[in-house]
Amino acid sequence: MLILTRKTNEKIKIGNDITITIIEVRGDQVKVGIEAPKDVKVFRQEVFNAIQTENKAAAESTDNLDALRKLSSNI
Repeated sequence: MLILTRKTNEKIKIGNDITITIIEVRGDQVKVGIEAPKDVKVFRQEVFNAIQTENKAAAESTDNLDALRKLSSNI
């Protein structure tokens, strides 16, 4: 992990296409702006985790659906 110290309005570049700008620092909160191409998905960690959980649940329900189809085809 790379750890950087930045002040308000300073930027961090990731590759050629992604820029992170420190918008505001207030107490223990930092507001950041992220500029990235539209094809790069940017999520807060908790949102990303929720998406992963939902995707896993959907995949498992598809497995259950396939099992039900197999059972119904045997009737």
